[in-house]
Amino acid sequence: MIGVAPTLEDVVSTSNTVESPNVVLVSTYEMGRQPFGLASPAAWLAGRGANVELWDLDVDDVDANRLSEFDLFGFYLPMHTATRLAVPIIERVRAQNPEAHIAAFGIYAPLNGAYLRQLGVDTVLGGEFEEDLAALYDHVREGKTPVTDDPLRPNRLRLKIPDRSALPALGRYAKLQMPGGETRTVGYTEASRGCKHLCRHCPVVPVYQGRFNIVPPEVVLADIANQVAAGAEHITFGDPDFFNGPAHAVRVVEAMKEAFPSLTYDATIKVEHLADRLDLIPWLADTGCAFVTTAMESFDDRVLEILEKGHTVDDFVTVLDESRRAGLPIAPTFVAFNPWTTLDNYGDFLGFIDDLGLVEGVAPIQYGIRLLLPEGSLLLEVPDVADLVGPFDAGSLTYPWQHPDPDVDRLQEAVMSVVRHPHDEGRRVLFDRVRAVAAELGATTSSRRDAAEVPALATIPYMTEPWYC
Repeated sequence: MIGVAPTLEDVVSTSNTVESPNVVLVSTYEMGRQPFGLASPAAWLAGRGANVELWDLDVDDVDANRLSEFDLFGFYLPMHTATRLAVPIIERVRAQNPEAHIAAFGIYAPLNGAYLRQLGVDTVLGGEFEEDLAALYDHVREGKTPVTDDPLRPNRLRLKIPDRSALPALGRYAKLQMPGGETRTVGYTEASRGCKHLCRHCPVVPVYQGRFNIVPPEVVLADIANQVAAGAEHITFGDPDFFNGPAHAVRVVEAMKEAFPSLTYDATIKVEHLADRLDLIPWLADTGCAFVTTAMESFDDRVLEILEKGHTVDDFVTVLDESRRAGLPIAPTFVAFNPWTTLDNYGDFLGFIDDLGLVEGVAPIQYGIRLLLPEGSLLLEVPDVADLVGPFDAGSLTYPWQHPDPDVDRLQEAVMSVVRHPHDEGRRVLFDRVRAVAAELGATTSSRRDAAEVPALATIPYMTEPWYC
């Protein structure tokens, strides 16, 4: 279970001093981005004089011959896929280097704290981890073994400028694909962490519990400048919601554009925030925002209410209409398969995407996304969900659930077989293939409004890494 625990200063046992311990921070997956979650703590550890290596296993392989060299391992777990990929590596480290101290940090670390400890993880940290990682290094160096238990850090850290010097070059990561075939090298930063909202399905909520922390503008801008110097032509703002603090977002973007006028960017923003600040949609377009990712989740208002998303289908249509007028592409994401999905409303879901001219704006993987129920999910408290789930499955790091209608589960598997691997055919071809598979299994596409009212979008910019979880 997730709970507030003693800090690293509270409980220690003394062992042998480790002079200048060797440290490696490991990222297994972050959607093709150069990981902020390694670069940020690297700056804190460098301030302690630590000898730190950064391993990004999304672009490099594990060097199994070196696992015995390190005294402290830190595994960055910002999402579900990253955590699953880290499990066999953690097991390997523990087997080959039993004396090493292993830490896990990032929002999925406390969500899976009990299981990680069974694997041999010694320290589990949450979303605000830099200060604790630096303190952990001090303890290892001084020969003290910290004892912690899934701490949720309520304090607001004043973050340092990330140190990316030990990471792979930006050119090895996912690109921004532009209309016409041009690609751009992408940098990644965070202007804030956490979220002030309490959407029931979101993994940020159990860790941050409605809090969000801003990164000082001067730190964000220095991080951007360093990445531009390293070749970045586009910046992804990886905040859970870029408009949690809209004044902060405006300040950061305007300073960025003043320094780097040709730089483009993208951000993730809630439908609710876009609907509340329609005036900022033209500003986003004017300042070089290539597209906005927004978690629409469903075209069913009942599902949106259960998830406590804070917006309606009509809100999204209003935002979409305003964004089209401004020339700002919207890239919605969905939880297409959930306990309330039916064959009929899945057909409606596809019809709505087509009618709204969104086919080019939706990554095909979104047609097959199935609701994940990790440890700590607030959806486990919803009776409709609780009645469907089985015991926690360590292999998938989720509470598995089966749809009341087996045909819906079969449809999800069939759709995933179409979209799970990269394709070159184009998004319209894949959409039509998904629609054909759905129709064969009883999910016929219907329209909710006259498609002629909404012109189809031209091909929009998108990241070459399609996953979103």
